[in-house]
Amino acid sequence: MSAHMNLTLKVWRQKNSNDKGQFVTIQAKDIADDMSFLEMLDVVNEDLTRKGEDPIYFDHDCREGICGMCSLVINGRPHGPKYGITTCQLHMRSFHDGQTIVIEPWRAAAFPVLKDLAVDRTSFDRIQQAGGYININTGGPQDANDILIPKRVADEAFESATCIGCGACVAACKNASAMLFVSAKISQFALLPQGQTERYERAQAMVDQMDAEGFGNCTNTGACEAECPKGIKLTNIARMNREYFTAKFFRQEDVHQH
Repeated sequence: MSAHMNLTLKVWRQKNSNDKGQFVTIQAKDIADDMSFLEMLDVVNEDLTRKGEDPIYFDHDCREGICGMCSLVINGRPHGPKYGITTCQLHMRSFHDGQTIVIEPWRAAAFPVLKDLAVDRTSFDRIQQAGGYININTGGPQDANDILIPKRVADEAFESATCIGCGACVAACKNASAMLFVSAKISQFALLPQGQTERYERAQAMVDQMDAEGFGNCTNTGACEAECPKGIKLTNIARMNREYFTAKFFRQEDVHQH
């Protein structure tokens, strides 16, 4: 049988982007330790709704650690106290009866709060739209084994492509930097032959868009990698910097002006 617990939640409540917002104390009662963190919030919201109060607004979708929607800072850590998981994969057995849990949204100027715990992450979409794609000729595609790619390179590109765009790297960084996210999206193409056509344009366009969105500079502390649920490596940032500076100083003729 699962154990049950009572918890005190200090939840950030904010009506909209213009509201000042504040922490509100809410009691979570009779919570089973085999519930996920989001299931716990569901139970709390059911209780709030029965009382005629406004339920806590938070983002979620797949609840399988894939979509990157469940953006919560829990007791000061993006996605909570466990490593390599998203909030929806965090279970209440990670907490104990009587514990106080502080829940707040991602904190970044480029991620304005929509309501309560949900933030607007369309800045990530705009960065990807700036250069996170490849151009290929239309028609019948080549067989995959016609393009010879060393396994080490394919594996590294795949590891970069596992980024789910949740924004935990931004939330973990004291400068709210998006460099881990952007570098992962640049790397997954820069490593593969299909991504070479826009290679230098891509790096410059995506970095420029990142700056335009208001994200901060890299702190070099490694907090982004430590809190990334998919384990995206800092080496991607080094690669992005090489791609960007090569585009800026040596391959300017290959880069369209934005």
